[in-house]
Amino acid sequence: MKSICVFCGARDGNNPFYRQQAIELGKLLAQNNIRLIYGGASIGIMGAVAEGCLGAGGEVVGIIPQSIVELEVASKNLSELIIVESMHERKQKMHELSDGFVCLPGGLGTLDEFFETATWKQLGYHKKPVAFLNTNRFYDPLFLNLRHQEREGFVTSSDIDTLILESEPKTLIDKMVNNHE
Repeated sequence: MKSICVFCGARDGNNPFYRQQAIELGKLLAQNNIRLIYGGASIGIMGAVAEGCLGAGGEVVGIIPQSIVELEVASKNLSELIIVESMHERKQKMHELSDGFVCLPGGLGTLDEFFETATWKQLGYHKKPVAFLNTNRFYDPLFLNLRHQEREGFVTSSDIDTLILESEPKTLIDKMVNNHE
């Protein structure tokens, strides 16, 4: 696995553990020679994962829409910063450059990125691993909802079972590398 895309929040959240695990994940990516692909911001959990990866000597590629660059939140110290015109173009570029996807805690944008990636996997557009770093059990409610959708006949168990849910960054990376097709 050469590149992992991380979807995550542009905010730190209310628990410092979110930021701490984002930094740890970034370090592990660097230590495993896995390039980080992410949203390009210097703030929030996004900035933390990039900070961890860069601090450990890793390669970091940020992909950010011009409108967000204009808000002055683009990271300036990356290996590469790719500026695109739209969020759609950002997600497409992230998908093209990545061998797998990890969701850290985040908000609506993180969920948007996850659901599009998971839908593409469900439809057979890719076979890349999709994982969640379940920091502080952040994603437990989402998985409860997915199982509810399964019981109601809208999602299959195989759609859910292909997702990796892990609370430890190292174990998550190991599972992604071993799950890579």
